[in-house]
Amino acid sequence: MALSIDEIKDTYDRYRRMYDDRDQRMNQVLLVRQGRMRDVYPDLFPDGPFENPIVANMVDIAARDLSETIAPLPAFNCNSTSMVSEAVRRKADKREEIVNGIVDFSDLQSQMFNAADRYVTYGFVPAQVEIDYDAKMPRIRFFDSLGTYPVIDRFGRVTMMFQRIQKPTQELMSQYPEIAHLIYDKNNQSTMSEVVRFHDKDQDVIFLPQRSNLVLDKAANPMGEVMVRMVRRPSLDDQARGQFDDVLAIQVAKARYALLSLEAATKSVQAPIAMPQDVQELALGPDAIMRSSKPNEIRRVPLELPANTFQQQHVLESELRLGSRYPESRTGNSDASIITGRGVQALMGGFDTQIKTAHAMFARAFTELMALALKVDEKIFGNTEKTLEGIFNGTPYNIKYKPSRDIAGDYTVDVQYGLMAGLDPNRALVFGLQARGDKLISRDFLRRQMPFNFNATQEEEKVETEELRDAMKQAIASYAQAIPALASQGQDPSDILMKLSTVISERQKGTAIEVAIQKAWAPKNPAPAAAPGMVSPEGPPGEATAGGGQEQLPPGMSSSGRMQGVAPGQMAPGGRPDIQSLLAGLTQRGEPNLQASLIKRLPA
Repeated sequence: MALSIDEIKDTYDRYRRMYDDRDQRMNQVLLVRQGRMRDVYPDLFPDGPFENPIVANMVDIAARDLSETIAPLPAFNCNSTSMVSEAVRRKADKREEIVNGIVDFSDLQSQMFNAADRYVTYGFVPAQVEIDYDAKMPRIRFFDSLGTYPVIDRFGRVTMMFQRIQKPTQELMSQYPEIAHLIYDKNNQSTMSEVVRFHDKDQDVIFLPQRSNLVLDKAANPMGEVMVRMVRRPSLDDQARGQFDDVLAIQVAKARYALLSLEAATKSVQAPIAMPQDVQELALGPDAIMRSSKPNEIRRVPLELPANTFQQQHVLESELRLGSRYPESRTGNSDASIITGRGVQALMGGFDTQIKTAHAMFARAFTELMALALKVDEKIFGNTEKTLEGIFNGTPYNIKYKPSRDIAGDYTVDVQYGLMAGLDPNRALVFGLQARGDKLISRDFLRRQMPFNFNATQEEEKVETEELRDAMKQAIASYAQAIPALASQGQDPSDILMKLSTVISERQKGTAIEVAIQKAWAPKNPAPAAAPGMVSPEGPPGEATAGGGQEQLPPGMSSSGRMQGVAPGQMAPGGRPDIQSLLAGLTQRGEPNLQASLIKRLPA
């Protein structure tokens, strides 16, 4: 049964009080990342010229670098239980194109930068599958973690979610003009209004708790289940904790030490000048002259600083990197060997584990979100013929589908950041080729585990097409080798030459090789049977004649149409080698052989 607005408000107040400590931590992290450290620790930054920090905000730098490394999207594959059948593979590829279309429609790659940043900074980030009735598509959207209060059961499932948003009052009044007089509160001089969004398996409600629970919008949930999923950072006490909750004081202390050092340097430069009593005039500026019988006593009053003042700044820098798990090698400072790379790998080890952990959390959430999106597409827009088009990973796509037919209750989506995720490109390539060479994995599996996303089936078709085209080119080259044998027997090779010239002409026009060959060898009217011992002009030597007998092959010709003892694609003995063959020779020492010779022999 759907909750009433009063029950929703009471539940909201209860969970907001429960998450009060978490909200304070999140607000402090946000203020420090914005550089407003004085708002967090006002006693450390008194009013005056030294109230703003003058050091690099390491918390913000580490958060941005870590989130940008996490942000790239995984590969979304729709594998079936049996991928041997071509029909099953085609159906799985169709669903994979639908999933990638939803990814592109939701603009997940752009959202991932903010989502990964909130995951690192606050310890969790919520996401929801929404229904776009205008575009007739499901849409995945990440929300801000700040002001979000999820209700989670003992199995870790979200049962309801509250989201608190601060909106300008005038903007709300323009969005809901029919109830603008109820939104405006003349007793409240604040220009901002608190808006609460509620979602559960029954309904979605937007209301104003400070306006007597005024409902702005309300809609039933047609799916009958909660459409929100949480990406949570692992925590010891099951509380959302960000990466930098425990290092804020170190960042603030580092900033304060830098200000004190600057203040000390300023006071040292502006310190009063001590002079003996015989000095009557004080000259200032460059090349100033002061007369005194004791010139060694003319000096500025020194400012005594503890010896370990500047050393403490390095200690704070080290503690800040250690607490935030941000290695020094990320900023280019490393004492490790750049030749072996082992020291760099050791320094980057902690950073890499954070990336892998975040990828595991996002992969699980994406698996559930994509399954929900497919379920929404089938249940809400099941009988609608739709077209998806756009560019995904640099490759254009255009598909037409009907959810009820092409999804058909199969919501399984395999989300992988790649079997080689975390490895550098060289090691990833070697690892994949070794596993493929030892027959541990198939080509299709290796393609789907690559650290970049592409359509594995289409790529396989392109590879096979390239191989078949190469085979056609090889067949043409072998067919051309029959010309010397025919000419030596006194036969006319003009038919072969005409077909080869036709292929060349068609290729010059931009015709595909398979179409050019099809035009050159197009069927003609059947010619009369050739006499015994004659070669048929319609095919290579050795082909059976119309009478059913075997032709007599010219000397030196094999039944395949190639010269005996000559490899496919090579010239017959006595032919002139090409320039590439002359320049591609290697000596015994591995050096290029750039010499050529010509020998003429005359019969004795």
